[in-house]
Amino acid sequence: MKSESFLKFMNRVKVYDLTMPLSVHTPPWPSYMPLQIQYFKRIAGCYGGGMGANGQIIKTSNHVSTHMDGEIHFYGKGRPIGEVPIEEWLGEGVVVDISDIVSDYSLYSSEMLMSKADIRKGDILIINTGYHRFDWTHEEADELRYMVCHPGPNPEFDHWCAEMKFKWIGVDCGSADHPMNTIIRKWHPSHFARAEEKLMKEHGKEWDEMFPQDYFYQVMHIKLFPKHIVHAEAIGGDIDRVSNRRLWIGAFPWRAVEMESCICRILAFAEPDGD
Repeated sequence: MKSESFLKFMNRVKVYDLTMPLSVHTPPWPSYMPLQIQYFKRIAGCYGGGMGANGQIIKTSNHVSTHMDGEIHFYGKGRPIGEVPIEEWLGEGVVVDISDIVSDYSLYSSEMLMSKADIRKGDILIINTGYHRFDWTHEEADELRYMVCHPGPNPEFDHWCAEMKFKWIGVDCGSADHPMNTIIRKWHPSHFARAEEKLMKEHGKEWDEMFPQDYFYQVMHIKLFPKHIVHAEAIGGDIDRVSNRRLWIGAFPWRAVEMESCICRILAFAEPDGD
C-alpha cells in the first residue's frame, strides 16, 4: 500500500476507547491509594498572585482505573513498564464477550472463550465478563460486586495462556485472577463462603481442593509475569461495541523506567465500514 493510500485508509479507521474514565471517585483496587488531584497554581493566582496558568499535582497508586500490571508488580527480576518495547503493547487481538455465560464467582475456561471468537497464538486477548457494567461510571455501579464477585479463570487457564503466548491479556473487572485466589478471600469471608458453595454445586469440590493456594494464589500474576505475559485490569469504555471481533489493539502506558504498573489508555482499531 502506498503512503497516500495508507493515510486515506487510516483516516477512515474506527477507533474504540476501551478505557475507564479516571476520577478521584474511581475506586482503586482494594487497599491501594486512590487518585488525588490538587491545584498548585491557578490562572488568576493561587498560593501567590498572577500565575496565568492552571497547574496540578497528582498522587495515586498505579492500580486505579484502567491500568497495566507490569512484570515487576509480582516478579522482582522482571521489566518495569518503561523497559517494555512499544511493539509488545500493540498488535492483533480479539475482544471476547462471555458476559452471557458467567455470573458472580463464575469460572471461565479457554474452551468458553474459543467458542465465542477467533483466538490466535500471539494475540492480545481481552475478556469481556460483563462486569464493567458495575464500574463507577454506570447506573449499576457496585464497587463490592465489581471487585469481589467477578468471574475468574479456571485451573487450566494460566497454562493455556502460556501455550498461546499472548502478548498481554485484559479484563473488564477488578483482577485477572479470580477474587477468591487473592487476598480478597480473607477480607470478605462471607463472599468466599458463597463462592465455595457455588463451586461445590457446579464442580463437587471445595475451593482449596480445586485451587491449591500454594500454586493458584495470584496465579495469573505470579506464574505468567515471568513469561512476559502481563495483563490490563479495569478495562471498560467501548468494550461492548467490539464484542467477539478481531482488531488491532494498543495499550499506551507511560514510558516510566521505574514503574511496576501504570494507569494507561487502551484503544482498539477496526477496519472502515465496507473494507
